[in-house]
Formats: sequence, structure tokens, C-alpha cells
Amino acid sequence: MAVTSDIVESWRRPRQVLRRHLARGRSEAFAFSLLFVFLLIAFIAQYPGAARVTALNPEVPMAPQLLAKALGLLATIPLFYGLAALSRLVGKAMGGQGTWYGARLALFWALVAVTPFVLLVGMVAALIGPGLQLTVTGGVAFAAFLFQWLLGLTVIEQGE
Repeated sequence: MAVTSDIVESWRRPRQVLRRHLARGRSEAFAFSLLFVFLLIAFIAQYPGAARVTALNPEVPMAPQLLAKALGLLATIPLFYGLAALSRLVGKAMGGQGTWYGARLALFWALVAVTPFVLLVGMVAALIGPGLQLTVTGGVAFAAFLFQWLLGLTVIEQGE
């Protein structure tokens, strides 16, 4: 299936989508591609906010802002791998049956599943700017991520 179809389906049947991705077999390239898709969409979501900053303050060019945001996103790659490993260690300590690959896949798929929210946060940052609306939208996006990730971890660790 297309990633976009899987994103929509993951809000109706998140466990089945993750099981289907696990049934593909172990593929580090596939897992990394999910992380890359998330990082790419997160970068795209930063563009409207950078345009707003430049429009409000012409002395701040957009290219350096976007470069800094891109480098910052790239720097998160090891952090995401570390977070997946930490979740696997916690699962193992709690008697989970999962694998290291499954923990990475659960985290990376949860990130991809919330990309519509990431784009929404970017639009709110551009159209409204800092404030309560942006904070609430970011909080909803984070809660959606936690929901997808925790459901994915239960699938992985229960050995379903």
C-alpha cells in the first residue's frame, strides 16, 4: 500500500498497519526510509514558519533559517535510534517479547503516522505565530504521536 493510505488506515486500525509492516520481513532500509520520510515532511513543515519570520523581519534571510532547521533535523537521527533502543530495553525489562528492529519500526511508523499533524503545526506557526494556538496544536500532535507509538510498542512487545 501507499504510505498515505497506511497513514489514514493507522488512525482506524493502527495495530494491523504495524503488523503488515512487520510481515514484510526485516529491512533496515525500509525502517530508515520511514524515518527519512518523517524528517523530510518535518523539514517541509518548517518552511512556512521561516517565510513568516523573513516577511516580518527582512534582515533575517530564509536560506540560513532553513539550513539550520535541516541540520537540526538531521542531528535527531541518532536520537531517534537511541529512543527506539531505550524503548526496547524498557520493554525487555517488563518482560516484552519484542525485537530491536520492531522497536525501531514502531517508533518510526508512529512518526510517519503523525506527519499530518506536523504539517498542521507548521501551518499554525506560519499563519498565527507563537501563542496558545501553536502550543495546543503541538500538544495534540505530541499526544497523537504517543498514542501511535505506545500502540505500536504493545504490538511489538506482546509478540502479536
